[in-house]
Amino acid sequence: MRVIVASKNPVKILCASIAFKKAFGDRVNVEGISVPSNVADQPMTDAETLLGAKNRAINARIEVPNADYWIGIEGGVDQNQEGEMHAFAWVYIASNNQEGKAKTASFELPKKIAELVNQGIELGIADDMVFNRSNSKQKNGAVGILTNDLIDRASYYEPAVILALIPFLNPALY
Repeated sequence: MRVIVASKNPVKILCASIAFKKAFGDRVNVEGISVPSNVADQPMTDAETLLGAKNRAINARIEVPNADYWIGIEGGVDQNQEGEMHAFAWVYIASNNQEGKAKTASFELPKKIAELVNQGIELGIADDMVFNRSNSKQKNGAVGILTNDLIDRASYYEPAVILALIPFLNPALY
């Protein structure tokens, strides 16, 4: 089984590999490719984030049409009515005849990071600035930094990938 992750980010490739192997066994080959999301580098709404994940999967399918699954994982932020900024990600999975999607849990970002994101700085760069790190979005990400690595980025995304696989695991219901 060939799975194309619409990203070269090692965290996204790892979480997809773990989730697909849990669902389908070791016969899974997961590869990452770089494709555009066709949304802002930092999606600022739930809808834009979902669109980015879907666009990534579609663009991966165009780039590598001979796979079994194409998966887009897009991180985003949204502000609630109280002005709090929450981070989350959408996962969108496509096959030749089915699609599945799911969202991670969300968590509130610290005000300093939210201020930087509102100024147009991507979340991963804002994390690096505030926490004096380098390339955290390809490592433990905001969720890992803020939970003291109790939840790293791969383990944060993995349940959403599994949930997005529900239509593929239960095709008669979808």
